[in-house]
Amino acid sequence: MKDGRIVNWDVQSDDPLCTLQEAFEKVNPRLGFNVELKFDDNLVYQEDELSRILHATLKAFFGHAKDRPIIFSSFQPDAAQLMRKLQSTYPVYFLTNGGTEIYADVRRNSLEEAVKLCLASGMQGIVSEARAIFRFPATIPKIKEADLSLLSYGTLNNVPEAVYMQHLMGVNGVIVDLVPEITKAISDLIAEPKADMEIVDDLSSKALKDVTSTPNFTRREISFLLRLMPELVQ
Repeated sequence: MKDGRIVNWDVQSDDPLCTLQEAFEKVNPRLGFNVELKFDDNLVYQEDELSRILHATLKAFFGHAKDRPIIFSSFQPDAAQLMRKLQSTYPVYFLTNGGTEIYADVRRNSLEEAVKLCLASGMQGIVSEARAIFRFPATIPKIKEADLSLLSYGTLNNVPEAVYMQHLMGVNGVIVDLVPEITKAISDLIAEPKADMEIVDDLSSKALKDVTSTPNFTRREISFLLRLMPELVQ
């Protein structure tokens, strides 16, 4: 509807989506891409079907992606493994909810399983739901020992304190919606003097035991975690 009038809407002319080739040609070449390979959670894919899909995807990269920084990522374990097997030019990351949701495929149900999958197939890293990182912080040293990169995603990454704490915990990068706002907020947090802040009651401190067992946080940083508790327990 426009100005009270009902008009025809055509997706091709009114809301077209660019192709990968057009994105490579028109977006600043210094800007990197995280190319997520999406598949239906409710379907079982055979290797030949996955191979056909991934080969078609890779065709768009030949001659167009050039030296642009790119990573592939996918929640589909077999697709991620196969993409790593089909090419070695671009890193492949396994996307996981890290146990915050449960799936029939056990490889998707924990950060430990994600590490096993990456090591078995030579993938370069893990992209985890941010809540899983806070809930299972003891996995971070195992990821580092495996020489894997760790990134995170999720609505929690729009909370500056959450991003700052992940930085302290050893997370290599975050995927956020509000890039300028989060960047400025994190810069401000890093610039602040690290004066201790009062910790609230012992019950809340006890609830943080698992989260704080791996890094040595200051009282100020633990206070950040206390603010995040309502988000983490959802």
